[in-house]
Amino acid sequence: MARALYIHWPFCLKKCPYCDFNSHVRAEVDHALWQDALLADMRHEADAAGGEPLESIFFGGGTPSLMPPHLVAALLTEAERLWGFAPGMEITLEANPTSFEADKFAELAHAGVNRVSLGIQSLEQDALTFLGREHSVEEALSALDHAQELFGRVSFDLIYARPRQSADAWAEELRRAIAFGTSHLSLYQLTIEPGTRFATDVRTGSFEPMDGDDAATLFTVTQEMTATAGLPAYEISNHSAPGQESRHNLTYWRYRDYCGVGPGAHGRRGGRATQRHKKPENWLSAIENQGHGIAEEQALDRREQASEALLMGLRLREGIDLVALGVRTGFASGELIVPDKAALYTDLGLLWRDGDRVGLTQAGMPLLDGLLGELVPGDLVGA
Repeated sequence: MARALYIHWPFCLKKCPYCDFNSHVRAEVDHALWQDALLADMRHEADAAGGEPLESIFFGGGTPSLMPPHLVAALLTEAERLWGFAPGMEITLEANPTSFEADKFAELAHAGVNRVSLGIQSLEQDALTFLGREHSVEEALSALDHAQELFGRVSFDLIYARPRQSADAWAEELRRAIAFGTSHLSLYQLTIEPGTRFATDVRTGSFEPMDGDDAATLFTVTQEMTATAGLPAYEISNHSAPGQESRHNLTYWRYRDYCGVGPGAHGRRGGRATQRHKKPENWLSAIENQGHGIAEEQALDRREQASEALLMGLRLREGIDLVALGVRTGFASGELIVPDKAALYTDLGLLWRDGDRVGLTQAGMPLLDGLLGELVPGDLVGA
């Protein structure tokens, strides 16, 4: 059953203008109450999907680095008791690089966190201000240095394709980022998500998003520079040295089972999809009333599972094994990809085929959403 566990901490100091994640600002948080509730939610998942040792745990948010280290330690202790930990266990925590949060790094490492993902987002102060970040460039670099001293594996995020950002400016910022020597980088194009403050700003004319062609140029720069530096993309926005990929995120992209606990967390286990209540107060009420935070749980039929597996797997440089997916879902491999479209996009250099395995080329990756609509049969997309 599940070999990965996601734990969602929903609180932030402020809401970033680009963020559409399930994050909330609260004046006070009762950490003892939240510890008890998260443990209860975790125990429910272990009862439903236990039996094999965990290979990874990921603390996401929100801002998990706002959690007291003793709460993180309590959750890890209970997870190990409930599931056991496989050799080489990966335990990742997302962190903002403010000095307040960096001061907790030593205690978090002692609690068992062995991989940290820093939300640096930019190495330019003007960009950090535009993105609504709480930290300065100086704080970010200090936190990065501190993290590299304490954790076995460090990754950090950058957002590019910002308004009026030139290819030369991005190349220089990325060159600086690569020089810090982390084994993993998450490099995301700025996307204007519905319901965010940036969506309002664009609608009212406060700024214009980068043109798609210009963003594609920056994507190409990103792929070429990271590959040259030994950090090739293994997923459309994630780059690592060989063997340093995020094992937890690979669980999602390879469509393997995982449990999700905490407000808004999703899970996939035993052919069933779970989703927790998103609002923290509603999630807490559900824990009190039913012993877990699940708002919706449903069985996924084979079409839904095949569709999800294709949509996730084609994000990966390694692509997807159609025969293996067919065995899992009961489809012939030829039913999973539209044959004439696959032939067309292979000829155009946007798709590659290697035996039973298929994936998008570097040229195809920027066109991911459009190609998925063409390649995945309509009866699966509409599942």
